[in-house]
Amino acid sequence: MNTDRYLFTSESVSMGHPDKVADQISDSILDHCLAADPFSRVACETLVTTDLAVVAGEITTKADLNRAIVDHIVREAIREIGYTDPTIGFAADTCQVMCHLHKQSSDIAMGVDTGGAGDQGMMFGFACDETKSFMPLPIHLAHRLVDNHARLRRNGGLPFIRPDAKSQVTVEYNSDGTPNRIHTIVLSTQHDESVVIQRNGASYFSDEARKELVEKLILPTLRAERQDLVKGEIALVLPGQAGRPLPAGTIPCHINPTGCFIEGGPHGDCGLTGRKIIVDTYGGRGRHGGGAFSGKDPTKVDRSAAYMARYIAKNVVAARLAKQCEVQLSYAIGYPDPINIWVDTQGTAIRGLSDTRIADLIRDQFKLTPKGIIETLNLRRPIYRETARHGHFGRELDNFTWERTDRAEALRSAVSQAA
Repeated sequence: MNTDRYLFTSESVSMGHPDKVADQISDSILDHCLAADPFSRVACETLVTTDLAVVAGEITTKADLNRAIVDHIVREAIREIGYTDPTIGFAADTCQVMCHLHKQSSDIAMGVDTGGAGDQGMMFGFACDETKSFMPLPIHLAHRLVDNHARLRRNGGLPFIRPDAKSQVTVEYNSDGTPNRIHTIVLSTQHDESVVIQRNGASYFSDEARKELVEKLILPTLRAERQDLVKGEIALVLPGQAGRPLPAGTIPCHINPTGCFIEGGPHGDCGLTGRKIIVDTYGGRGRHGGGAFSGKDPTKVDRSAAYMARYIAKNVVAARLAKQCEVQLSYAIGYPDPINIWVDTQGTAIRGLSDTRIADLIRDQFKLTPKGIIETLNLRRPIYRETARHGHFGRELDNFTWERTDRAEALRSAVSQAA
């Protein structure tokens, strides 16, 4: 490898990953509340494990949240994800559902009722021009792999796979930050017994199934997204062969590298709301304020201000004011205006435009109070369950208003007028 080049890796997880199951349940509860009462205050957490889902948190809403309704919401979310077989240790119809919900603290409500932020903290947004989605390439590809994994599972294209999966993509970059090639792929997917073989008394995922995943999922996804960066053939790295030299010019691909992945989902690993914050955002590219998203209504700036920061950063890059942009917004609980606006374009801003000037433009061009953010992005709607899988950012869905680039022209005009 050219020593001036470098590698960067990001991962994603499927909708059936235990933590994502928890996220989707929490956001299903949130959506139920917002559908009945757009001004609901929701902080909902979920734990899932073998044959058990526990929902807890603080909710103030006009929506009906009796135990029967919560039970139905939880089971329908699990069913829609794909956990319907009781023999694998977690299923919609047979798991126990426990509900521990109560009203939000009046101390928090006192500050939010007057238009203040629902919590203190700092939130980051990021965008760059290396993909059409304005997302970093490694996380973009990792998301598309698990997205297509779910599609092929649901339509029968890969009948042996189960809902739990993780993807990981390493991209080799040139010294100027542009992608040079897709370097390595890792995919772990839960599967059924039909693709298990016995070798030396141990169970293994079959090589034929690995090849089918390459042919139906991995290569089509990579070629559809960045054919120009697929430089070489896929070379399967089989269990026990890590470290062995591969043919020059190939793309190493690790599929179920432990050898077998039958026991998975919440039965294989406990899941909790909010544990996949890097998967939910930019795959480690750029900073993260630390606050999770799922289960929180938009008065909680952990979520809404992170969406706004992404919206701002994407419009800055779409306006061609910079090739990449990272935005930080920080808030104090109960106080409406951001304490701070910070911008970092890593020296990619157009000539004559400083990061400080971009921060001033942001303050002028965007409404940054919690109320302003909610109104700008129309966040008091039941739109959140879909965000809890395959990434909150970089997806051109109608309800993902933070992915619009409708402020790019206004930003360009403001810069031109000031020149």
